[in-house]
Amino acid sequence: MPSPVGHMLGGLAVAWTVDLVPGNRRWRTAPGSASWYERAGGGLTLACASLGVAPDLDLLFHSHRTVTHSAGAVLFAGLFAAAMAVNARRPVARVALMCAAAYGSHLLLDWLGVDNFPPRGIQAWWPISDRWVISGWDVFWQTARQDVFERESIRANLLAIARELEILLPIVVALWLVRVKALAGLAAEMSGGHHPPQ
Repeated sequence: MPSPVGHMLGGLAVAWTVDLVPGNRRWRTAPGSASWYERAGGGLTLACASLGVAPDLDLLFHSHRTVTHSAGAVLFAGLFAAAMAVNARRPVARVALMCAAAYGSHLLLDWLGVDNFPPRGIQAWWPISDRWVISGWDVFWQTARQDVFERESIRANLLAIARELEILLPIVVALWLVRVKALAGLAAEMSGGHHPPQ
């Protein structure tokens, strides 16, 4: 299963992909003079990166890859995000989609990963089914979860992270560049008076 680094990159990729979906995106724009944090999407983008990692909190409760790695948990994340969006007066559907998809990216990466710990896979369809599923494609390498400070575990984890960076970093960089260009164009249109303020 991928490392927290890979899962964080997955959450970022999802956030920036949803930013490219047409609709009300003005609140996600920032001028070129803004900080990197603001230009990256601020707190919501950070929340999506965190949601990409969040399902692995079940390691603390010795129930790894069960309920938190399921469609039910993705639905809960989306509903919770929708409630927060209402409270923050943000576009509910966009925020809910962004957060649910960021959480769901964790499931996708785990499904595509190597899992040598039986039972193999995740309980992706809970509460409909408690069956364990995995793709078998082994795109992402297994990380070591025991004896993490032993030489072999460190080596395995570094190799797994290198593989994740090799696959996901180009995607994240490309999305960043497209997002910055698309939202900069939107900001220029707004300042040029082509759209009435909302």
